[in-house]
Amino acid sequence: MTHPCSVFRSTWRYLATMLSLKLPQLLRVHQVPRMTNETVNIWTHFLPTWYFLWRLLTLGSPGFGAEPYHLPLLVFLLPACLYPFASCCAHTFSSMSPRARHVCYFLDYGALSLYSLGELRAMGDEGEPVGLSSHLAAGCAFPYAAYSMPASWLHGRLHQFFVPAAALNSFLCTGLSCYSRFSKVLRTAAFLYPFLFDNLPLFYRLQLCWGRAQSCGQEALSSSHTYHLLCALLTGFLFAARLPERLAPGRFDYIGHSHQLFHICAVLGTHFQLEAVLVDMGSRRAWLAMQEPTLGLEATVATLSLAVIGNLLIIAAFTISLLRIPGTCPLLQGNPLEEGLQAKRE
Repeated sequence: MTHPCSVFRSTWRYLATMLSLKLPQLLRVHQVPRMTNETVNIWTHFLPTWYFLWRLLTLGSPGFGAEPYHLPLLVFLLPACLYPFASCCAHTFSSMSPRARHVCYFLDYGALSLYSLGELRAMGDEGEPVGLSSHLAAGCAFPYAAYSMPASWLHGRLHQFFVPAAALNSFLCTGLSCYSRFSKVLRTAAFLYPFLFDNLPLFYRLQLCWGRAQSCGQEALSSSHTYHLLCALLTGFLFAARLPERLAPGRFDYIGHSHQLFHICAVLGTHFQLEAVLVDMGSRRAWLAMQEPTLGLEATVATLSLAVIGNLLIIAAFTISLLRIPGTCPLLQGNPLEEGLQAKRE
């Protein structure tokens, strides 16, 4: 019979042996997530993605979404959810390789162009100016044509071709902005023109109501329209001025640099634009009910589908061209110092 003391000694010896074993080093120090200048860039568009998705699910309830009158608003919300998600992915995965960086921003530009069929933003998410229109290229055209057209333009030539022209503008936006990764001169023009085009109804209504807001009637702009345009201008200013990092180099490398601020202003602009569209949709419904609708369900789906397919084909063409470039091309080169400086600029 085994003595109890020997059992205790054996157990103690076994426990001591187990405690003396070193666990494998599953996580090395350099693998621990560290904050970089891209960290806040990612989160400033990751969180808004969920906010706009929540708005889409809330407004897209069966009773609301079943009405054809609400379809342009829901079409607007789809790219409003897509563009911050694409930007978040671009900032997250662009460091994988030089080629991956370019492809990530190709997709980012495409999402922005589709949003411009529905919204407004000030620049591309790589931190280089792509103009004030990428949020307005494809997405805002549908709700503006449906709810925000001036009365004198309704069913005119511009109204009839407003959405198809915006879809063509999204192709121009994507093509020129993707090409501007090889020649950056064109990027501002690529998005400035669609921004101006998509906002023509608002500019015209603003001009009509200037100085006589009380008697403006259906043409009156809501405060949300004003906030939306102010956010767009502020976004452009922050990016162009490179503030505040220009005033205190090195102090805003991780938090508070201009690219993060313009992300926030762009998202706020999208929020205010959504609220402005909701105001126009509600306040002008009785008046618009007496008018003939511009686009039916079939035309809306066809236009949006063609815009998506066309932008994907443009992105695919540039991606194929990029893959054929030899690795020795200066476009795919860069030492760590240059990459660090580029990261700070973005």
